[in-house]
Amino acid sequence: MIGVRAAGMVTAVGLDWASSAAAIRARLDGFAETRFVAGGGWRIGAAVPLPRNWIGPRRMAHLAAGALADILRQEPAARDAALILCLAEETRPGRPVTDPAALLRMLAAILRLPERRTHVVQHGRPSGFVALDQARRVIAGGQAGQVIVLGIDSYLTGPAIAHYAGLQRLLEEGNADGFIPGEAAAAVLLGPGGPLRLTGLGLAREVAYLGNGKDKDGEDLPLRGDGMASAYRAALAQAETDLAHVEYRISDLTGEQHFFRQAALMTLRLERGRKAFQDLWSPAESLGNVGAAVVPVMLGMALAAARKSYAPGSPVLIEASGDDGACGAAVLQEARGPMRHASIEDRFRAEAAP
Repeated sequence: MIGVRAAGMVTAVGLDWASSAAAIRARLDGFAETRFVAGGGWRIGAAVPLPRNWIGPRRMAHLAAGALADILRQEPAARDAALILCLAEETRPGRPVTDPAALLRMLAAILRLPERRTHVVQHGRPSGFVALDQARRVIAGGQAGQVIVLGIDSYLTGPAIAHYAGLQRLLEEGNADGFIPGEAAAAVLLGPGGPLRLTGLGLAREVAYLGNGKDKDGEDLPLRGDGMASAYRAALAQAETDLAHVEYRISDLTGEQHFFRQAALMTLRLERGRKAFQDLWSPAESLGNVGAAVVPVMLGMALAAARKSYAPGSPVLIEASGDDGACGAAVLQEARGPMRHASIEDRFRAEAAP
């Protein structure tokens, strides 16, 4: 069984994992005016405040280097870990990385690391779940002792802004059904042990996906949440639990109604017998839509909550879905066992510890 051993982040609210996780917990956000025009003003986005105004692939390489360096500061032995790179969908307009090999060369040069063979997953937001499945196989097969899953993405490119604005999918005055474009890099170190262990993983596909889920007659299919429900069932079955016993969830909800409806339908279909309140966290409230970086971000949030003892309990379920209907869910259990509703005193005592 693999676990999450360390995390690294470079986000709009922090340039490392600790500060990003603390800011997200405090519900701070990185929303500010960007250089993109919206109507009579500037479009709001969640850009990372880097020390230099790098653009294009070089900017992505520096974001990725920051997330990896964050992990290496905590776990120097991770220099030898295998790497799985999560990127935007190949068909997505305005994707920030079109040449993964060139990005990896820049990343190796920035961190002065030897270039290594890297798995590349290009499925957008759910990419991290595919990477988790690959990491499990790599470690179980003895090909590597540890694996780093690194997600990098940005919607803050001219073509991406133009495309999603044209589809009326960006949050702006007069359109409440949209997302705030963001950017981030996040990484997690996976290996045996760790304070947060992966106990279940599910992958599926929604047929009634956003914008193009149509039947044979060209009519829009009704959204039933079948894809996410299937991913949940697979993850929960592997973890030998059910949704009623999941203590809290973290979702990639970006702000669009389609994904809120999907999450609500899935909950109605699978949750039975629960009386206690179940927290639902979303990094998009602080970071906007960060695409392929979101699963490592959510894993980093769960790791921080476990280590600082402010998690509502254990296990936690993490979910994400893409515009093309790809869905994923993962169940993670704290290594010390279930911790239900830690007291305020316990949380303060844990956070005050060095």
